[in-house]
Amino acid sequence: MKLADIYIRVSTDEQAERGYSQRSQEELLRKYCDLQNISIRHVVFEDHSAKTFERPAWKKYLTGLAKHKGQSALLLFLKWDRFSRNAGDAYQMINRLRKLGIEPQAIEQPLDLSVPENKMMLAFYLAAPEVENDRRALNVIHGMRRARKEGRYMGLAPIGYVNKTDEQGRKYIAPAEPHSNIVTWLFHELANGLYNAEQVFKMAIKKGFSGSKSLFWKVIRNPVYCGKIYLPGYKEEEPLFVAGEHQPLVSEAVFDHVQEVLDGRKRKPYRAKISSHEDFPLRGFLMCPQCGQILTASTSKGCRSYYAYYHCRAGCGFRVNAHAVNDAFVKKLSAYKPRKEVLELFKLTLLEAWEKATQQCKDESRKLNREAQNLRAKMTNIRDLLASGDISPEEFREMKSNYGPTLESIECRLSIVEKSQSDIDGLIIGGVDKLLTLGPLYESLENAGKRQILNCVFPDKLTFDSKQIHISNTREVVNLLYL
Repeated sequence: MKLADIYIRVSTDEQAERGYSQRSQEELLRKYCDLQNISIRHVVFEDHSAKTFERPAWKKYLTGLAKHKGQSALLLFLKWDRFSRNAGDAYQMINRLRKLGIEPQAIEQPLDLSVPENKMMLAFYLAAPEVENDRRALNVIHGMRRARKEGRYMGLAPIGYVNKTDEQGRKYIAPAEPHSNIVTWLFHELANGLYNAEQVFKMAIKKGFSGSKSLFWKVIRNPVYCGKIYLPGYKEEEPLFVAGEHQPLVSEAVFDHVQEVLDGRKRKPYRAKISSHEDFPLRGFLMCPQCGQILTASTSKGCRSYYAYYHCRAGCGFRVNAHAVNDAFVKKLSAYKPRKEVLELFKLTLLEAWEKATQQCKDESRKLNREAQNLRAKMTNIRDLLASGDISPEEFREMKSNYGPTLESIECRLSIVEKSQSDIDGLIIGGVDKLLTLGPLYESLENAGKRQILNCVFPDKLTFDSKQIHISNTREVVNLLYL
């Protein structure tokens, strides 16, 4: 009795389109073996593409054949496209199988390969599915390029977006919170230049950014977020950017500015790191009065406890008690109180900016109130119709089921919009004076906040002469507000 191994391969799209299920293939192959009085030795199931022979089940099968070399058997499959869709690879694999004593054969396309003319039919059977694959791939490439030229993003949505389908069945991407807000924050934070990319990445992780550092760099380099789609070159066509149909998360100006900052074309002046030990908020901002180098900081162990110092690493030996310097700086900063006339102007400007920023919320609130009022009137009307007997209880319940959920949704949106509108008058009266008085504000903040104020206010380094802090320069806006 002849021996045979049966090979059953299917891919997901073929199973859906043509019904090439593994179960139907197995049934046909077993019936063939029963009719031909062939004993089945192995059954190999494969769920992988036939473009190459780099298939898990197939590689495992070959390994098993190599261990039992010389045991002749048939390898049966339904059609030659179940075996391979690449003519060149198929010929090599057939020769390899024959050396192992295995004769491949398709039961629905039988060929006696000992007859030379049958090799022409084999070439046709193998080339036809390969041509079909190539044509399908070409159609996909052209279709995707056409979609990109029309501004549609193809493929899995990048972080901050989600894949959606419209009523016509067209695929598109839409912003998905909360990651869309995090991505927008990323670009604006990098554009501000207060933090470097490494620091922004660490802060983004705390905000909920779920991704590696390599993903972070892909995000801040991806033009999709400013509404552009990159179309690579193809044949005679040059690569280009097209305007996308999707909603951008940042403006083109912000994206371009971030790229210039990352490339170093608009690099900001040196800024000290935001993170620092709580005893050394001025680390990186102080300059040595003897040699002009930037001071570092450390603690030294004394007889009873540890003592904090700012000191120079250049070899001049300068060292000063950190707490004395910190206290002197707070005293110096307490003198920065906003001028009265500037403070009033600042409040007016803040109010104007607030009104402009919240105008959209107010417009939406008025619109939602009108819609809710109309629905409440309709609900009252159908209750009156029920009470007067003009409609039945079933009709009332049906109408109420139409209006009720819509009204609840509007009232929910209305409560969210109204909560977002804070009492700006109370904030200005009670908070602006404290906000602009730098000394108390500085002392109330954590170390990162303190260093952020230092970065914003003082463009140059500070010096300490054993008695007081010397400030060589302040930013122009600080001069206008305080001096």
